[in-house]
Amino acid sequence: MNKGKVRQLIAKISALSILVIVGIFLAIKYAPDFIQLAKDPDNLKTMLSSYGGLGILIFILIQIIQVIIAFLPGELTQLAGGYIYGTFMGTIYSMTGITLGSIIVFFTSRFLGDSLLNLFMSKERFEKLSFLMNSPKAEMIMFILFVIPGMPKDSLSYLAGITPVKPVNFLVLSSLARFPALFVSSYVGANLQQGNFTMVVIIVVISCILLAAGFFMKDKIFGYLHKEIPEENQLQK
Repeated sequence: MNKGKVRQLIAKISALSILVIVGIFLAIKYAPDFIQLAKDPDNLKTMLSSYGGLGILIFILIQIIQVIIAFLPGELTQLAGGYIYGTFMGTIYSMTGITLGSIIVFFTSRFLGDSLLNLFMSKERFEKLSFLMNSPKAEMIMFILFVIPGMPKDSLSYLAGITPVKPVNFLVLSSLARFPALFVSSYVGANLQQGNFTMVVIIVVISCILLAAGFFMKDKIFGYLHKEIPEENQLQK
């Protein structure tokens, strides 16, 4: 192994180690408070308002962190965004944070490789999606996966970094795929704030049906996507 490759390997190991240490520290120190705040939009609104105009930037930062620490519940912060800022601005602010977080995740994963992905995705799920690594249709398939209700969108962002998907295409496709669910979450949050509980119940019931459909059909969808990939591409690892 030449010196250049040795330096690159050392840099990757060092970066991954720092990321793991920082991630564990943030998860232990802030994750419980983060989840509690997201569960109580009124408290979150009070906290953000105390920072004046910087509150919006802090909310966007919260969304960025939520994407990077993939196990944090994004739906809660999206609902909170609609509750605090209304449907339209809540969607805009959440999408801004999610997009920035996705950029960080994508390029971090592209630099560090699948060693980082193992921290955020189970071995079983990784094996199911490993056919994307050499797929010429990775962009189309990634879009489909982002659309399926219940799929772990933030973990998919890590996966995208080690596929042939081009960065700009990933950001465009993932943003388009995320937008409907994000808009609905903000809409639900806004209606909760306004006390329109009938509309909230209707949307939640529809969302639950879609989530159930996505859960029960995802294996069939994976099977179909596997068939769409030529066998020689699946074997090239």
